[in-house]
Amino acid sequence: MRRRLICINIGSEGSGDARGMLSPSSSLFDQLLQAAAAQPEPQRLLFVFAEAELPGDADAAQRARFEAGQGGALTPVACVEKSLPELSTYAALVAESRRASLPWRVMFAAGLSGANGQPPSAERIESALQAMVEGVRSGAFGGYLALDIEGRPVRFG
Repeated sequence: MRRRLICINIGSEGSGDARGMLSPSSSLFDQLLQAAAAQPEPQRLLFVFAEAELPGDADAAQRARFEAGQGGALTPVACVEKSLPELSTYAALVAESRRASLPWRVMFAAGLSGANGQPPSAERIESALQAMVEGVRSGAFGGYLALDIEGRPVRFG
């Protein structure tokens, strides 16, 4: 059964108390926010949330790895774009995503720059989000920041 992708627009209100979810590696998210804020043009940050699933034709070794929390095929389950003022901490983003979407295991992030002092258009944002979703589906996500639910970087290979 194929899941339907949910595109969400998570509001910044009602993020709740997400303390305790942060890890020392969550600073990568902070670095992403700082890098976006330092750009000369307005930025939108794009996020694709993906779950790992075991393919139906998996062999016993693949099943064992999957049961141990490794391997599997990444399936996008949600995507969202946000402006910098809408983001505060990784823990708040995780908490909001959990309330608004299906469970996920890996979050991919990228920035999209505006031009001439204006943020990117809705059409550019939608096109970029769809490209990210397709990149995650096809395994072409090397240019994105990938973090697990705890904010730790995810390595693929």
